[in-house]
Amino acid sequence: MNWKVTIKRSILKEIKKLPIDVADKMGALVREIESFGPLRYNWKNFSKLKGRGDCYHCHIKSGRPTFVVCWEVTDKEIRIIEVYYAGTHENAPY
Repeated sequence: MNWKVTIKRSILKEIKKLPIDVADKMGALVREIESFGPLRYNWKNFSKLKGRGDCYHCHIKSGRPTFVVCWEVTDKEIRIIEVYYAGTHENAPY
């Protein structure tokens, strides 16, 4: 059974501002999360965010600036994940 991934409305607006290659990588990450779940060890700098429950992040582009995506498992039983941040590492909410 696949996971349902939702993206916050405010993040959808931010995605439009991302460079095309970064937005493409984010799309690939979201599709992978939908298929295989929230634990994406194959992505660079993937980790669980300490003190944040079931929140995770990974880098989708290294260098300057570094871009990250943060997501949270909102319901394990019915498999819902919410992406709550996509953008530069400097502004990440962790």
